[in-house]
Amino acid sequence: MDDNRRLPIVYVRGFAGGTRGIDKAVDDPFYGFNEGSVHVRVGANNQPLFHQFESPLLRLLREEGYELLVKGDQAAYLAHHTEIPANTIWIHRFYDRSATTWGGSPQEYRLENAAVDLLDLVDRLREKTGAPAVYLVAHSMGGLICRCLLQKVLPDRGRAADCVAKFFTYGTPHGGITFDLGGGLLERMRDRIGIQGADIFGPRRMYEFLTPQAQTDPDGPPDGWDARPMPTGPGTLPLERVFCLVGTNPTDYDVALGLSSAAVGPHSDGLVQIERAYVPGAQRAYVHRSHSGRYGMVNSEEGYQNLRRFLFGDTRVEASLVGHRLSGDDDLVWQAETRLSVRGLSVPMHERFAAHWSPIQLYPPPDGQEASVPLATTFLNSGLRATEGEPMRFVLDLRLISLRETGGILNLFDHLEQSADFADMLVIDVGTPEGDPEVEGIRAAWNSEIEGAIRDHSAAATPRADEDPAPGRWVAHIPLPAIAASLVGPDARIRLVATPWT
Repeated sequence: MDDNRRLPIVYVRGFAGGTRGIDKAVDDPFYGFNEGSVHVRVGANNQPLFHQFESPLLRLLREEGYELLVKGDQAAYLAHHTEIPANTIWIHRFYDRSATTWGGSPQEYRLENAAVDLLDLVDRLREKTGAPAVYLVAHSMGGLICRCLLQKVLPDRGRAADCVAKFFTYGTPHGGITFDLGGGLLERMRDRIGIQGADIFGPRRMYEFLTPQAQTDPDGPPDGWDARPMPTGPGTLPLERVFCLVGTNPTDYDVALGLSSAAVGPHSDGLVQIERAYVPGAQRAYVHRSHSGRYGMVNSEEGYQNLRRFLFGDTRVEASLVGHRLSGDDDLVWQAETRLSVRGLSVPMHERFAAHWSPIQLYPPPDGQEASVPLATTFLNSGLRATEGEPMRFVLDLRLISLRETGGILNLFDHLEQSADFADMLVIDVGTPEGDPEVEGIRAAWNSEIEGAIRDHSAAATPRADEDPAPGRWVAHIPLPAIAASLVGPDARIRLVATPWT
């Protein structure tokens, strides 16, 4: 989409469970998108501090100029107005017809019906606002409703996915929900009995609502079918327009008195395992937040800042570790840990640590190929700079760790837990892609080369040379400090690619 206007935002909530949960959900006018928080873990001794996060809904109203239009209900407002501003937020209230609190006979909830109703809402919004498309923002199961729309409902109707401009998910189980406990018994019971409709997180139901009718095998998904990938090609939503926020904190997810996080396991957000929380090839960030609750990712500063910059940023920067050469010792396992922080924000935008069950695994490249491992992608917004004209700054914290294993068992004789073999921070300053190429560009320096505090560091006057002649795309390689050469070779470097983002 090249339209830079504020497009309508449609919020799609997560799973409410059975009748009791549905009745509770529909009592909230905005299905939870209005919930804020007051805790953030930044204090001494890891103690929670007061941090007033108003809610993603209020922040978008206040900071991005959105409107919330209600006349008795949003559907009534939409029905009685022929023209509506595009910069508006809408709640997809798909659970209402399944609640018992209205009287009458509630309908059984079915995910496919929620996806069809979502398309009706999207079409009405496009008609009334004149916007070419909408933004979909979804939590948990809401992301599966959106994927059902994109992968089944639209194809079954012979329509392309161009009615959606961007798609952001918080903690969506793109690969379903599985458990560390039970050896698969819990999943089989859930999928057979369908307790409170939770079988939608199993492979058979996911195959049904993610596959176009013409491609559906009546015998169910083929062996090894993976729900995570989204289709690519003509008529589909490009994967670069999909963002998956992945939570890595199961400890603070206290649903069912902590039984959920215990069953799902530590490498999760308490409900969704880390490796099942993203679409391969899509944009993603990892945050140390739980699936929901007091420390949940939806009502968090980290979640909001990633959402805001993905929807409204103007520059995308991708950072990769390339050219590294790992030791030929078969007993050594290599990992990278990363944290990405943007100047002016009180929280990191992305962090992957072994302690959070999310380090980046490093492997030797195939023969004849140069090693290349993505570290992080971030979206920047030149309009959010404290001073106009200054570069947009972020810091990439990089740690390289080697573990010696013998027969798959960690060798503790020379092991130093969580001690990095290499650790440094790359301070990166990025200009505006459309700016003067003699002035704008990428500037970067390792913290070990900077005297004094990073906040007092001034960007170099001369940017790094642009290694890509294509207009509007900058590529720069920053060699790792010389002390890293003995670990990963003299050619190891960080590749930064900056491109315009609309």
